[in-house]
Amino acid sequence: MHTHTHTQPRNLTFRLLGPVEAHRDGMPLGLGSPQQRAVLAMLLLHEGRPVGAEELVDGVWGEQAPRRALGAIRTYVSRLRGVLEPGRAARGTDGVLVSVGGGYALPLPDDSVDSVCFERAVAARGGGSREAHERLSRALGRWRGSALAGVPGPYAQRQRDRLAEVRTTTLETLHTYALDLGLHARCVPELTALAAEFPLRERLRALLMLALYRSGRQADALAVYEDARRGLRDELGITPGPRLTALHQGILTGDPQLAYAADEARPQSPPHQAGRDSSYRPEATGTSNTATTATTAHATAPAPARPRTPAAPLPARPARPQQLPTDTADFTGRTHVVDELGAVLRGGGHGDGARTVTVATLIGTGGVGKTTVAVHVAHALRADFPDGRLHVDLGAGSTPAEPASVLTDFLIALGTPSDRVPLELEQRAALFRTVLAGRRVLLVLDNARDAEQVRPLLPGTAGCAVLVTSRARDLALAGAHRIDLDVPPERDALALLAAIAGPERVAAEPVAAHALVAACGRLPLAVRIIGSRLAARPGRTLASLDARLRDTHTLLDELNIGTLRVEPTFRLGYEALAPGPARAFRTLSLLDAPDLPLPVAAALLGLAEHTAEALAEELVDAGMLESYGPGRYRFHDLLRLYARRQAERTESAEERRAALMRVLDLLLGSVVRAAEAAVRAPMPAIWLSPAHHPGLSFTDIDEVRAWFRTEHALLAAAVEQLLGSGPQFLRKSIDLLIIVATSGIFLGRAHYLEVARITGLAADRARAHGDDECQARALHTRAWLSVVVMRYAAAEADVRAALDCAARTGNPLRHHMSGVLLALTLRAMGRAAEADEAMRTAQRHAGDPEDPSSPASVARFVSRLHVTLSAEQPGLSVMTPMMRAVDATGASLTTGDGVARLGDELHRAAPLSDR
Repeated sequence: MHTHTHTQPRNLTFRLLGPVEAHRDGMPLGLGSPQQRAVLAMLLLHEGRPVGAEELVDGVWGEQAPRRALGAIRTYVSRLRGVLEPGRAARGTDGVLVSVGGGYALPLPDDSVDSVCFERAVAARGGGSREAHERLSRALGRWRGSALAGVPGPYAQRQRDRLAEVRTTTLETLHTYALDLGLHARCVPELTALAAEFPLRERLRALLMLALYRSGRQADALAVYEDARRGLRDELGITPGPRLTALHQGILTGDPQLAYAADEARPQSPPHQAGRDSSYRPEATGTSNTATTATTAHATAPAPARPRTPAAPLPARPARPQQLPTDTADFTGRTHVVDELGAVLRGGGHGDGARTVTVATLIGTGGVGKTTVAVHVAHALRADFPDGRLHVDLGAGSTPAEPASVLTDFLIALGTPSDRVPLELEQRAALFRTVLAGRRVLLVLDNARDAEQVRPLLPGTAGCAVLVTSRARDLALAGAHRIDLDVPPERDALALLAAIAGPERVAAEPVAAHALVAACGRLPLAVRIIGSRLAARPGRTLASLDARLRDTHTLLDELNIGTLRVEPTFRLGYEALAPGPARAFRTLSLLDAPDLPLPVAAALLGLAEHTAEALAEELVDAGMLESYGPGRYRFHDLLRLYARRQAERTESAEERRAALMRVLDLLLGSVVRAAEAAVRAPMPAIWLSPAHHPGLSFTDIDEVRAWFRTEHALLAAAVEQLLGSGPQFLRKSIDLLIIVATSGIFLGRAHYLEVARITGLAADRARAHGDDECQARALHTRAWLSVVVMRYAAAEADVRAALDCAARTGNPLRHHMSGVLLALTLRAMGRAAEADEAMRTAQRHAGDPEDPSSPASVARFVSRLHVTLSAEQPGLSVMTPMMRAVDATGASLTTGDGVARLGDELHRAAPLSDR
């Protein structure tokens, strides 16, 4: 554990593998509030390394930090010092909880914290199976329940999840060694419980099968395989992996390799040798949540034949996506970095002698040119990665990209049908590794937030390579080749300026050129913007521009390179704009979205599309906006920050809200048009709020699906931002979510969690604003999403809460729609009598289905919309084909008989646990 030269009391011990506790000489200490315990846990888990005050704030509160969060952190630290060091002087500097720079550190001896002791024992190597078994047994004995129990905050949750995964993997390894020692009968009860708790971990299934087989219970072992096969098929739509299948075949044929062969002296295998002993042995290391990771291994004798069918649906003709942005035509300098990256990544592509995926990280401050270098290198490596090059901007907008959504896009690009993309993050990551196995693909993961965002996106086998760019200097990926990208030397910065502004002008004013580059701190983004302004104004001298730089004194606080700040560069570009483009620059920055399609840009500006396009292209020419495709624009995140700040200084709050409302009206109007194009009927007016924008037009269902496929990230980001922008945005934002959720237009089942999360956020916002109507609509929508994936208990809870809200509003539409959904849910759960009563109550508010202003007409439109748009996405749920079967006209939600028939069909199809 990292230590400082401060007093380190050895009578202090800490326990994190359960409720957080501290003891001095065996006596418990009072640790204060949950937030104070969260601060202590963060310091302990950093093992003596300093933790900044801002990092502590983020870890304890995340985005919900109170206004005086830093003051609260200081108070918690002071109180902890009083508990841990009661004899310390009030302003003493010598102690165990020390101040380091702008943060704090808690250096302790290695044996003071139980989680550190546990992980060190797990990582230890050496000795035989008996020694390893005893060591892991002692390590697991330290656990007293859920790690960090009762500790709030996003950091604690991440660590809780991480430690739980380490514990489960350690249990798997423990039982592997137990089987080595002939303890198969003793393993069966705990392995049975673990397999029930983690039904998709094939390694646990393999261990249980082998323990049962060696205990003389061949039939039970085969039953475990059948249960695993059904679970994988029903949950993920895949078959067991080849190693589990091989074990099953070995049990069927009585393979002698499966028998226990005592060998007390068998050494503990390192990770790459596990399973090479003279008896059958599941791997001693590695984890797996799905069927796609190797879970068992045969001995040196030939293994039973393995099925040729892959564990996941791979395309017959694999796609070879080429997603890189356009290379920079005037790329200059960076020769050493380009050569070094090329050599590292090229070795990964050929896989010569490599046992793992090659990962390179390019670390540097914003605007230093990380993306430019990464894209340039990736373009040069096309021949080395013939199976494709994937690219994603992980930091697009103000909200970093979620790994689950990125995996969905990557899997689809690689040829996986959208309806076969698993629901959970771990399962998507495992399928991604399977799809990439044996292929040579380069991944460029741009603008990564941290290592946790990147790890699920990494391939699992050699042959692929990954290039990660990030501003986070603490980004740590095991085995990665790291390059720190600093500002270029002066000659390279001057060469870049000459390439953009013109070599003759730079040569004519060498003193001014040197001064400009120095004033910009040689930051490539700053040099590029200045060069663009000079290129746009051929008559301007470099000296005049240098004079303006000298007058600049206000700096962009959060963008630093040592003592240099880059706001003067941004201001030069901004102040050179005419009033029209300057307003466009400010206003386009208001929407938190990964990119801006032209219609959205026009809505923000309140202008016709051709006028908005002219302004956007002027900004592109000025280097203040990027264009990466016809009619699509995006900001560099640093420029967006600057532009947003200018908007807040220039435009009134009312003007900024009006721009966002225009976007919401555009999106709502577009999804309404999309729904009407799909159903080929007008939408009942009472269902949704009127959109003060006609929206985009659609000719057929295929065009509707293509639009949603392209804009799903924009829709999600915009709605999430608008939900937090004030109560005036709440109703229309929820209306937009309602259409997306009820129609199933998102890319199959894989986007269920994303929509459900945002819908839950909408319900929370409505509750906070005291808006019962909006809360009822959001809860009803989330209940619908639960029914779609057969989570009926959750659906019942939400729809009953929606009806409670409806009772307070007296809205007949809410009573009818949520009543019908409750009846369908209860039928699907096998509670027919309750369902019939719920339907009778709902029908009292129905009205005439032929009356477009009646609740019944809305129910019919919803039913037809779902059947029509979800018909070609069978992986979404079993509900769509059943709705078509019970009523081909799509009116199954309008009558009691229709709801009863559909609910009964859903009940028969539901797993027993969901009935």
